This record gives sequence, C-alpha cells and structure tokens, in this order.
Amino acid sequence: MRRRRKMKDWILKSLIWFCSLLTVLFLVWMILYIVSRGLPGINWAFITTPYNLFRNQTGILPMIVGTLLLIVTTLAVAVPIGVAAAIYLTEYARQGRVVRMIRFATESLAGIPSIIYGLFGYIFFKNTLHLGFSVLAGALTLSIMVLPTIVRTTEEALLSVNPSYREGSLALGATRLQTLFKVILPSAIPGIATAVILSMGRVIGETAAVIYTAGSVAKIPAVDRLLTSSVRTLSVHLYMVALEEADFVSAFATATILMIIIALLNLLANRFARKITDRQGMA
Repeated sequence: MRRRRKMKDWILKSLIWFCSLLTVLFLVWMILYIVSRGLPGINWAFITTPYNLFRNQTGILPMIVGTLLLIVTTLAVAVPIGVAAAIYLTEYARQGRVVRMIRFATESLAGIPSIIYGLFGYIFFKNTLHLGFSVLAGALTLSIMVLPTIVRTTEEALLSVNPSYREGSLALGATRLQTLFKVILPSAIPGIATAVILSMGRVIGETAAVIYTAGSVAKIPAVDRLLTSSVRTLSVHLYMVALEEADFVSAFATATILMIIIALLNLLANRFARKITDRQGMA
C-alpha cells in the first residue's frame, strides 16, 4: 500500500515536471525562432527612422512612440479606476447584491472578444463622442478591456495582506483611511504591479481594438496633439507588414523589438515594486 502510494506520487510529480518543462520549452523555442529571424533585420536606422514606403524607409520609431503613448494613457485611466474598485470590493463593500453585480460585470468584461471592444470603441468613442481615430479613443477602449485584470488581481493582492497588519494599525488608533494608504496598499504593491504588468502585455499585444479606435497612421504625433492624433502600434504594424507587404524580415524584426520592449517594461515594473517593498521594510 505504501509502495503503491509512493508510485502514484512519483507519477504525478513526473507529469507535473514534464508539463512544466514542456511549457518552458515551447516558450524558449518561440523566442529563439522569432529572435533568430528578427536580429538580422535590426539596426540603428531601423529603430530610429520614420516609416515611409514611398521613400524606402522601413523604420519603426513612430510605432515605438505610438505604443508607449498608448500604454501610458491606458494605464493612467485604468489603474486608478481598477485599484479603487478593488479597494471598494475588499475594504468597504458588504457582501451582497451590489458586490455580486460588480464581480459579474468584471467577469463578463473579461470574456468579451477584443473585436467587440473595438466595435464599441469605434461607435461610442470615435463616432458618438467625436474623438476620431486617436490615442484617447484607443486608450479609453483598452482601459475597459484591461479593467477586469486590474480589479481581480488587485483584489487578490489586497486580500493576501496579513489581517494582523490591519488589526494592529486600527488598534494603534489609525483611521481606516490611514490604514488603507499606510499599511494595506504598500503591502499589496507587488500584486498591483503584477496587474499593471499583465495590463501592459494586453495593451501591447492588442490589434483589433486598436485599429478600430487609434487607427494606423505611421507617424509621430505632434506635441500639442498627443492624445488626439492617430497612431500605429507595433502589433498593428507587425500585422500590416506581414500581411500586406509580405516583408517577413521586417515583421520578425518588429516582433523582436516588441518582445524586448515587453521584457524591459516588466523589469522596470518589478524593480519599482521591489523598491517600494524595500522602503516599507526599512521604515
């Protein structure tokens, strides 16, 4: 009986290790496949020059600027709303009909296909609100798309904070709001950073919703029209280059740059969260 149990444990553990290893191998294979075909097409001119096929310019600088601009604007809208909603659900709301409605709404938003978001943004933000093809229209659409991720991840991060921190703060005479901002939120920063990282990945990789709202103009917007100009993101550019021009060298090079940007943004977000956590520990 004991030997049979050990055999079952060994088989299950082997299956878990095999599945984990298989997942890592798929990821490594995909990265190597893209990078090996993309590196030959990457040079300084490719990163720093504009895009104009009529002048034989295939640079992706406008797409890098457009992607970063859309990420910053989307997170500036979605993160405060998502974190505030998570705080309400975990700290203030009574478990009842209102909470169930909010959770049902967030779960429903998470299951809607991105093309539906794109059509909604096209009809409401672009046409009804007359925002046109612009960064603002795209950011508002993507904000609705990433809200479920931010709300649910932040909610789990707040719930994972040790209850003794909250109780100790309140016992020392701190108000509920002071406890929230001085104790709970700093402790939940790593989880909130995870929500931001996941949202950035969703924004960077989105194409359908961006084409319908932000457009696809491969040009750096003017400083006085940053939010009202149409831009082309790297993912949209990758789609257009691969589909319309059949320029697979530029497509793989763009995909490589896109992966590098995602990795750098993830590292920056993790380092920022770690610094805040270290400061809290020192305090």
